[in-house]
Amino acid sequence: MRQSGVRGERGRRATVPEPREHGEDDSPPKGKGPAPHGAGRGPGGQGRPDGQGRPKRSRGVRILRWTALTLAVLVLGAAGAGYFYYEHLNGNLKKEDLDLGDSKIGKPEPNAAGQTPLNILLIGSDSRNSAENVKLGGAKQDADRKPLGDVQMLVHVSADRSNMSVVSIPRDTRVTIPQCTDPHDGTVYPKTEGAINQSLQHGGPGCTVATWKELTGVYIDHFMMIDFSGVVSMADAIGGVPVCVDGNVYSHDSKGHGSGLKLTKGTHNVKGVQALQWLRTRYGFEDNSDIGRAKAQHMYMTSMIRQLKSGTKLSDPGKLMDLAEAATDALTVDHGLGTVKKLYDLGNDLKRVPTKRTTMITMPWEYGGGGEYVLPKPGDAEQTFSLLRNDISLDGKDKKKPDATPAPTAPKEQIPVVVQNGTASTVLGPVSGRAAVITSELVRLGYARATANTVLISQADTTVLYPDEPRQGDALAVAKALKLPKSAVKSSKSVQEVTLVVGNDWREGTAYPKAAADDGDKTPKSADALNGEEKGCMKVNPSYAF
Repeated sequence: MRQSGVRGERGRRATVPEPREHGEDDSPPKGKGPAPHGAGRGPGGQGRPDGQGRPKRSRGVRILRWTALTLAVLVLGAAGAGYFYYEHLNGNLKKEDLDLGDSKIGKPEPNAAGQTPLNILLIGSDSRNSAENVKLGGAKQDADRKPLGDVQMLVHVSADRSNMSVVSIPRDTRVTIPQCTDPHDGTVYPKTEGAINQSLQHGGPGCTVATWKELTGVYIDHFMMIDFSGVVSMADAIGGVPVCVDGNVYSHDSKGHGSGLKLTKGTHNVKGVQALQWLRTRYGFEDNSDIGRAKAQHMYMTSMIRQLKSGTKLSDPGKLMDLAEAATDALTVDHGLGTVKKLYDLGNDLKRVPTKRTTMITMPWEYGGGGEYVLPKPGDAEQTFSLLRNDISLDGKDKKKPDATPAPTAPKEQIPVVVQNGTASTVLGPVSGRAAVITSELVRLGYARATANTVLISQADTTVLYPDEPRQGDALAVAKALKLPKSAVKSSKSVQEVTLVVGNDWREGTAYPKAAADDGDKTPKSADALNGEEKGCMKVNPSYAF
């Protein structure tokens, strides 16, 4: 067992601060189900400004968890000077199964260059399985309970590696958690409704992956998970990140509110415990709510990206070795990422993305249950997930392709079309007969050679696939006949004929429910997007100034 406390710069040991802000409880809510983190409080914990008692937002108190582990892979492997040390680093990594559910969502089709997007789920665990974690996270009474996944973010790297999108989901978002089987003891956890952070208790990170896949319809390639002590060791190994405040701030008051963060006006290089304080500070920033805290976390994250991209902290071999040691010791990954070499290859993919093409958002949400929890915001949340599924950047800077519409290769009555039912959702359940219904509609529209494929698959978006360039015009004609958007038409090496997959966005009727003119290629304003190059200073709340 490691000693409690955390290592400071060059081996010095740093004093661990008070483990939590007063009144914060990371344990599962008692009584009537999962309540949100800090439910019923607004600024200063006294209720929201309009007096309705709306809960403060929780976008993840410790974004450093995912930030450190994501960016650390940019340099993993650099310290592997010898075989034995390489094996030592491999031995540090903890590994778990990727997906504990029964999703039938398939990997995205490669683009014309044979490239596929990369989706990595980042999980911050609140485990108290060590003395270090208990000190840093508090709640000693929770030392023996299963951890919750309080920080959850999906990193989407585009197929051509030109851009990266990061989508977080508030920990108290009410979702359907699919049936999961614990790989260690065989326990079967039935499908249930609950806060998304509880999915980690249903067998491990693989159930959180399964929950995300069913919620978003996005195929997930890998996951990475880190706990409290890993956050601080990574912060020390990175060597500090510049942050800025617009005034003196001391996150502490007579009632014990605050993280203990104390900074003077201007820019400071925070590391280790102080970095953790920055990321946990709610009392002291803006309106003393999680909205301000999330903004501070995003500022830290973008600053760290710029710092590591510049290479200013990575020229010292000793620091590289510390970073490799800290990262591998802190991480739990899926078996597909279970070696330093694989993490290093992943890092090479990530570092190809320009900082200016990195966009971070929170899933659009709204309150539910009278303010007891949040839900995905209708329309906006699905539009955001659709952008990820279709590999459309969240910054809106994708190059527009020419609006060319090639002619069909033959009259529509001579064009073979295969129709497949893609409604095999483990959460919603499949809709039987969808392929037959839409086949009949195509025949009515003149596509006499339309046939149904009886193999059931799962796909969020209805798509029209074509096997080669000459038949792109055939696929576009089918889409037009059914009033599908042009964005639904995609190239695929896995089909022999033009193939229509009826997705979970079209579970009933013969009229496609979305307007053909609405391709949904813009990020909703409610996602509160932040670009990787944006700089600024956190606004200090006057009540916590000194």
